[in-house]
Amino acid sequence: MPVRPVVVLILHAEAPEGAGPLTRALDETRRSLAGVQLEAWRSAGADEAEIVAGPPDGRPFGERLAHEAQRRFVRGGGLVVTGSGSIPLAGAADLRRFVEAAADPGSRVLANNRYSADVVAVSDGRILRGLPPLPADNALPRWLEERAGAAVEDLRSSWRLGVDVDTPLDLLLLGGRGARQVRSTLEAADGPNPRIEASLAALTEILSNRRAELLVAGRVSAPTLRWLEDGAACRVRALVEERGLRAATRLAMAEEPGKAGRASARPPQRPPRSVLGELLDSNGPDDLAGAVARLADAAVIDTRVLLAHRLGAEESRWPVPEDRYASDLLLPRLVADPWLRALTASASLLDHPIVLGGHTLVNGGLRLLAQRARTADR
Repeated sequence: MPVRPVVVLILHAEAPEGAGPLTRALDETRRSLAGVQLEAWRSAGADEAEIVAGPPDGRPFGERLAHEAQRRFVRGGGLVVTGSGSIPLAGAADLRRFVEAAADPGSRVLANNRYSADVVAVSDGRILRGLPPLPADNALPRWLEERAGAAVEDLRSSWRLGVDVDTPLDLLLLGGRGARQVRSTLEAADGPNPRIEASLAALTEILSNRRAELLVAGRVSAPTLRWLEDGAACRVRALVEERGLRAATRLAMAEEPGKAGRASARPPQRPPRSVLGELLDSNGPDDLAGAVARLADAAVIDTRVLLAHRLGAEESRWPVPEDRYASDLLLPRLVADPWLRALTASASLLDHPIVLGGHTLVNGGLRLLAQRARTADR
């Protein structure tokens, strides 16, 4: 049977007008990554690859993708949709797997992670014309499986495909040109930032120290937990919270069947909650340093879970991206939000290193730090 033609769409949300220096630096680096991806996808066999870019306009991901599907897939064809900062560690063979899935003449869906997708291949793009206004790409596999009835395969066993560039900290973890740009931006805006560099260096030492204990808190995946058992010499205390946070939208979930076969009324969706967040609710964000000191020698903490616990899952209710990025870089004086500034100040002043970040930090970022430690030992 003939294969389907494949279109790759690389979505890039441009920095809004008036964005801060960290947001602009991340925007420039992600746009550069998109350009590299463009050629890589074509080399992997895609018939067409395009960067779909524009400033924030309030349109949710699902509405934007449904519009593209209506415009492009009248007569069928395969689609790979990804973001400009997605899977920067993917190799040529990885990309070919997605292209081959999209070109399949049958009905096939392949994601890097069905619970938190950054890249999804669909062999018949017409299925996406009925997509609801999902808030983000993370929920797309869940909608395809639960609402559209598609069988979804994923590659979540490959940690490299779970690394995503969502914050300038992720560029420091990856190293290379992006890391140099972040350091240059920081020096121009605020001077050198020795705290984050020292904390990252200290964490690499902790990971290889059999007498040390590391706290990992947030959306830690099962493969990462398994790796920590053998890949890290230190003892690990893990608080696994809010896995699938971005994918848990009612728009993607199937109706619960009622007793008579009818869809039953949906119970109210439980808001995001965090054990660490509950502790900080009681003691205040400036107790983060003390809480970590009581539990471990160092910590990596997914602050997006804490923000969701405090303010809800919608990012529009969180502190602005510039605040979050400055917090990840342990720069409390650049954080305008009082609660996040206090949390960041507590993390940045502790003798025991604490690094704050997002999903990549508590998953692939730990492996990148471990690789750095092994390189330093040679």
